[in-house]
Amino acid sequence: MKKLAISLAMVAALGVSACSEKTEEAAEVTADSAGADVEAAAADVGAATEAAVDDAGAAVDAAATDAAVATDAATAEVGAEVEQAGEEMQK
Repeated sequence: MKKLAISLAMVAALGVSACSEKTEEAAEVTADSAGADVEAAAADVGAATEAAVDDAGAAVDAAATDAAVATDAATAEVGAEVEQAGEEMQK
């Protein structure tokens, strides 16, 4: 009877050991998966930030172009008015 109890205890210990290994492997897989998820999220954030900076740069360029066009138009208009005033003064 004693031998049977010892044998059952050994089998139970081996079962717990195998279960523990499986649990450890599952935890390792979970940790690796979580690490990959964090890395992918960081890459997504980096890409989104880069895209936002590119968009902001394009908006600034467009605004600068619009301002330059408006300034050129205003300068031309003022120049034409000054020229017209000069012609009227000569009359």
